[in-house]
Amino acid sequence: MDLINKRYHRHIFAPRDAHNIILMLEILTVAGLASFEIYAAIPAGFAFALSHWTIFFASVAGGLAGVFVTAFLGDRIKKLFFRRKTVKTEKPKTGLAHRIWFKYGIIGLGFIGTVTVGAPASIAVGIGFNAPLKKLLTWCCIGVVTRCALFTTIGYYGVKWIA
Repeated sequence: MDLINKRYHRHIFAPRDAHNIILMLEILTVAGLASFEIYAAIPAGFAFALSHWTIFFASVAGGLAGVFVTAFLGDRIKKLFFRRKTVKTEKPKTGLAHRIWFKYGIIGLGFIGTVTVGAPASIAVGIGFNAPLKKLLTWCCIGVVTRCALFTTIGYYGVKWIA
């Protein structure tokens, strides 16, 4: 009986397991940051010394999760906001979002907006403009993948150049 217990006895946190747990936390941190802001996620991945492929896939997964969570909650937030708003005042249609919307349409808002200011902001503006959500999601997803590929490549070659 003692031989069997010794043979199958295993520590819960062996050094190898601790390394794997830390690695998973680093990857989840990159993905979590990417759901809000990819500009913070990719440098964090390089600071953790993760592989550039790991950084790319974690930031894409987090960015796409942020896109779909924002799209899912955006309509509910809009309904809540307009339900409580009593007086509608017409504001002049100026600003960067309006210029992008009127000049480039849904592609500009979804792609250019995602690459410049981020997907959650682009989706929020698109929902405010009553843009078709499926098209907006498509272009925001394309923008997230492009943005992650571009900034991961810049970070990869930047780290190679410094080292």
